[in-house]
Amino acid sequence: MKMLFSLVLVFLLVSPVLSLDCYVCSSSATNEECNENTQECRVPLDTCMTTVDTLGLTKAIVKQCASWATCSGAASTASVDSNGNGNTVNCCNSFNLCNFSGAESIHMHTTLLLLTVGVLLLWKLQA
Repeated sequence: MKMLFSLVLVFLLVSPVLSLDCYVCSSSATNEECNENTQECRVPLDTCMTTVDTLGLTKAIVKQCASWATCSGAASTASVDSNGNGNTVNCCNSFNLCNFSGAESIHMHTTLLLLTVGVLLLWKLQA
């Protein structure tokens, strides 16, 4: 049983190091348009980054490969005003094509984090 937990832990730690495929687009009006092209991210680009700029009824969606530092930095400065105008930035690197939808990307990233913590706790209890 301890061997199984070790293998799962190694997989979870090593998988983000492997290449990541992301949806890519520049200034598309809809998420469906954005999800037509993919790209393999090359080191040091280890994250799928989705930026949505909104002004009134107009949206511009950009999806690209980025480094985690670049994406999380952009996400920390993104903001939307009370009218819904502004920009949002979502970052994910949990699985290939994780940026199919910004909201799902955040949900899946949180789920993976909680799964990792659960496995580590079980592994610690087994030791």
